[in-house]
Amino acid sequence: MPENFHFAYPLVALLVPLPFLVYWLLPAIKNRSSALLYPYFHQAVEVSEQKPKKASYIKKRSFLTWIVLYTIWLLLLTALASPELVGKPQKKIKTARNFLITADLSFSMANTDWFIDGKRTTRWAAVKNIMKDFIIERKSDRMGLVFFATNAYVQAPFTSDLRTIQTMLDEADVGMAGQMTNIGKAIVKGLDLFKRDTIKSKVMLIITDGVDSGMEILPLDAAAMAKKDSTVIYTIGVGDPGSSSSDLDEQTLKDIAKLTGGKYFRAQDTEALQNIYTELDTLEPIKYEEESFTPKTLLYYIPLGIALSLGFLAVLVNNIGLIFKRFQTNS
Repeated sequence: MPENFHFAYPLVALLVPLPFLVYWLLPAIKNRSSALLYPYFHQAVEVSEQKPKKASYIKKRSFLTWIVLYTIWLLLLTALASPELVGKPQKKIKTARNFLITADLSFSMANTDWFIDGKRTTRWAAVKNIMKDFIIERKSDRMGLVFFATNAYVQAPFTSDLRTIQTMLDEADVGMAGQMTNIGKAIVKGLDLFKRDTIKSKVMLIITDGVDSGMEILPLDAAAMAKKDSTVIYTIGVGDPGSSSSDLDEQTLKDIAKLTGGKYFRAQDTEALQNIYTELDTLEPIKYEEESFTPKTLLYYIPLGIALSLGFLAVLVNNIGLIFKRFQTNS
């Protein structure tokens, strides 16, 4: 017997001898037959010296019939005991936090000053390419996407379906949210998304290559709101602030991270961005629930199906036998 084969209710085996107990303890069922009593009956019995039979009799079953009936009983008990294949215990992933990716889609993210496998590409294409692996590894997080530029909007609400998050990320492109960079509005949009959920652990990752446009709400004011709401913000500055093609405001990103208990990272190339995601995995490690679960495959339907099939076959054979006897009697 395989090691992973078990009966969920092994005590059902105590019912195995029940048919024998019923047979020994309870009286047999007597079948009555019709009798004809005519004049001079007793005289005829004396003359013939034959002993008259009783009007009731106990129907006897063949040994094969008993074997079939008891086999059906054993199969029904086997099904009742619920046989099952039990797999190895596995750790259950716990939804520990909401992790929100807030990415800049302003026009500057279309600059082709990054390289992937030696080929020139846009900043946004490089960010997407590396972010895919980061997303799929966050198995214990419910992730969401917010994209921003002049405006901020929710691309994907919080979900544990990380494949969907990847798909939504692939569908995004530069310019979808406008031309400018409004970091403050992006943070507020993220906080609004957090408030709609019940999970208390909240992490926001802001990715941008620009300077805040200063429209509506300032980034540090929005960061103060995030701190009050117990939201940790990590910031990633894309590009080299010393380059003529970059207007990255590192100080603002550093202040946002410091104020909320997060950390600022600078991503000058794809290798640096990959290292940032690795460090984020260390700062916000994947959490697993201590309780484990055991996968089970129920097999009760197999003995139950055999029992029903055997019972149907027994009834069919018995009826065919009765029909055959009647046919012989009539002929």
